[in-house]
Formats: sequence, structure tokens, C-alpha cells
Amino acid sequence: MSECIFCRIANGEIPSATLYEDDDFRVILDLGPASKGHALILPKSHAANIYELPDELAGKAMVLAKKMAGRMTEALECDGFNIVQNNGEVAGQTVFHFHMHLIPRYEGDQVNVTWKPGTLTDEVRDEIIGKLK
Repeated sequence: MSECIFCRIANGEIPSATLYEDDDFRVILDLGPASKGHALILPKSHAANIYELPDELAGKAMVLAKKMAGRMTEALECDGFNIVQNNGEVAGQTVFHFHMHLIPRYEGDQVNVTWKPGTLTDEVRDEIIGKLK
């Protein structure tokens, strides 16, 4: 997709601070980082979200996220790590090309990727299980 900025970055048409590249992916530093070392995993082929991503590529993305998280944790000496993937505007997706955020975490960094836990009622549990069986 020639108008997709992440397609253009992933395929080298737009320069980026590349940390890793193979036939399927490019990993770049995010230009609007949540923390030092915040990076993005971008597939070179276009899929708007996880629902459109082929299963094989989805599996490779998770393996790559694990590999990069390990390398980045060691190199940056961070205290923790978030791997975040958003689908849909309501979920925080702003660029509609599947991507994964690799966010190194540091003690006291003020990055907020948390939520207040709710309560799973028996009624809601049974409803969800019934719909997904």
C-alpha cells in the first residue's frame, strides 16, 4: 500500500532508526517514545490489524518480540518490559498497519500501560464461555 507510512518505513522507502531487519519485518525506534528504547515491530507486508495478519506472520512477530525484548533488556539494562499491540481506534491504534510496541520499562519511569482490575461475575463468565465454545 503506497499510502501506508508503516509499509513505506518497513520496506526502506522512508529512512528509520532500524534495530533489526529480516525478510518479513523491520524493527525501528519509535519517533514518539514512551520510554528510552521504545521500538516498533513492523511487518513488511500490509495488514491493518491482527485480524488481517496471516497466522504464520503472527507467530513470527511474537517470536521476534521475544528475541528483541531479551536483547533490548540486556543492552539497555531496563527493569522490565511491555509488549503492546493495539487493534482498532478505541483500543489506541493510530496507524492502521499491524505493529507491536516494544517498551523498555525503568523504575519510576511514569509510563502508564496499566488498568484498574474489575470483577468477573459468574453471569458474565458464563455468557463469554457460552459465546466462545
